[in-house]
Amino acid sequence: MADKLIIVESPAKANTIKKFLGGSTKVVASMGHVRDLPKSKLGVDIEHDFEPEYINIRGKGDLIKSLKKDAKNSKKIYLATDPDREGEAIAWHLATILNDEKDKIVRVTFNEITKGAVKKAIKEPRSIDINLVDAQQARRVLDRIVGYKISPLLWKKVRRGLSAGRVQSVAVKLIVDREEEIEKFIPEEYWNIFVDLEEENSKKQFEAKFYGKDGKKQEIHNKEEADEILKNIDKAKYIVKEVKRGEKKRNAAPPFTTSTMQQEASRKLGFTLKKTMSIAQMLYEGIKIDTRGTVGLITYMRTDSTRISEEARKAAKEHIVSTYGEEYYENRYYKTSKDSQDAHEAIRPTYAELEPDSIKDSLTKDQYKLYKLIYNRFMASQMASAIYNTMAVTIDANSYTFKANGQSLKFKGFMTLYVEGEESKEEEKGMLPDLQENQEVKKIKINPKQSFTEPPPRYTEASLVKALEEKGIGRPSTYSPTITTILERHYIEKEQRQLVPTELGKVVNKLLTENFSDIINVEFTAKIENEFDEIAEGKEPWKKMIREFYGPFEKELEKVEKDLEHVEIEDEVSDVRCEKCGRLMVYKYGRYGKFLACPGYPECKNTKPIIDYIDVPCPKCGGKVIERKSKRGRRFYICENNPKSCDYISWNKPKPGEKWDAKESKNIKKESKNTP
Repeated sequence: MADKLIIVESPAKANTIKKFLGGSTKVVASMGHVRDLPKSKLGVDIEHDFEPEYINIRGKGDLIKSLKKDAKNSKKIYLATDPDREGEAIAWHLATILNDEKDKIVRVTFNEITKGAVKKAIKEPRSIDINLVDAQQARRVLDRIVGYKISPLLWKKVRRGLSAGRVQSVAVKLIVDREEEIEKFIPEEYWNIFVDLEEENSKKQFEAKFYGKDGKKQEIHNKEEADEILKNIDKAKYIVKEVKRGEKKRNAAPPFTTSTMQQEASRKLGFTLKKTMSIAQMLYEGIKIDTRGTVGLITYMRTDSTRISEEARKAAKEHIVSTYGEEYYENRYYKTSKDSQDAHEAIRPTYAELEPDSIKDSLTKDQYKLYKLIYNRFMASQMASAIYNTMAVTIDANSYTFKANGQSLKFKGFMTLYVEGEESKEEEKGMLPDLQENQEVKKIKINPKQSFTEPPPRYTEASLVKALEEKGIGRPSTYSPTITTILERHYIEKEQRQLVPTELGKVVNKLLTENFSDIINVEFTAKIENEFDEIAEGKEPWKKMIREFYGPFEKELEKVEKDLEHVEIEDEVSDVRCEKCGRLMVYKYGRYGKFLACPGYPECKNTKPIIDYIDVPCPKCGGKVIERKSKRGRRFYICENNPKSCDYISWNKPKPGEKWDAKESKNIKKESKNTP
């Protein structure tokens, strides 16, 4: 009989913990959830106060039998699932299944999988926090009701297999709204005037930018206004009116939360959210390091807090001072957002001494990249500010004002290790020449530049996560699955990392926002998230929240069903004629996206793929090249003669005159199987 049975979610986590605990301790994995709502029906008893109808997950029967056997043969059972609401719910479901052994069951949590953290947690067990469980139940039940009640309307009016979701539908709405902004955007003309100047003693040149007239800022709207200024400054003397010298500090960014990690990994590493979270999970649960065995390298990766423990702060100080010197250390505390749950620390390395390069050989290429990002961001967050020498100059030319700025790095500070993705794009400006007030500088060249205002950019995964977080929609655990779901449903697609709504996404968004405007909106979704937080804090019973939601929702649902009863959503008509019956074919949506179908169905069942030709000939045979998508939604390019007389196929859009590497074709063909 084992003294202790520890149940975690994954085998990787189990393997890491095993090495810390000797004696007769057994560590096993539940492989995630063991119970859930059934997929085949609503699974929520509306008539009996929204009681969830949980069932054992299909395929987990043998695992559950094994867990029960291990529990029976143990003196004490520790439920050590992840330290968040989802983990608390998994622990609660495990306790329900192991009810015969309930007197032996306790709950333990740790924010990092280290020997100290695990042993400390086992010494300080607690009971399951039912408030956290209820918050997870409220989310699960509410999302099930919304999804299972609204989705059938989409099946009737658009096509089967579609889904609506409280958070995913709002995410689609943000992307569709942004696309509409872009389409409606009308560019406005504006001008800038730059002048190249030279300081005569040093012969050093620098650039100044037009600011305004008589010291007041002035915008230039058109060529006429620009020409008027150019006429007045062409023969003018350029006199330095004011010189300001100073210092500027740049402070380090705080350590990562889930969303900032996802954003930076997207910007700096080109990782998708799904990839980032998958790799972070591996780093948290444990990686086999040559010198140490299996080690959890980072703290828990689902968090919205920037707080760090005093132990971690102390370890960072020792490492920074010994590696870089005392002047590089600064004890920093970061303010956590008022909406943060603050249940865990920020994401940080578990061992300050495990520098990324020292364990590089034990990590995959992508694990190394993400670990280095997390490690350097955390260490930089405890380092001194960077200091710049700055110079700001105002120059007069016939009552017109020009300004020039320069800076040079005086002390690198935290930038020795880390610069944020957005800031890294900002090139360091060189210092200006040693200018003095009332000094004349020589005009070399005037450079007028016409520009036009640009529409707001499309969302990327990173910027959508930022928007969702700022608007209070979703929580750290929901960002990645939300975006993954709407990509898999073909409501949106990626074009050069930008998120673009499909026609299907626009149709679904229109139907939902016009008919469920009280639910599919930012304010409601953010309000619901706050209510989940209140349930987690024990301030509100979860069923009360569901009752208050369901009454108005049921009435709205009945009204919408009645309103849409005789409404048919018309298919978009193409300019392609059906070769079998002559009708103009319409666009339909299938498992792999858009295709053409005859509107004469069921008399005429003709369908065909949409062929998108590109304007570059096949690099191999000179034929036409077709753009397609794999079943994973990735674009690829294939010769129209493939496979008859040409085998050209490539992930990359061909360029005129380029040669093709045939090695990649095997991989593409495998992924593009079953592609329409």
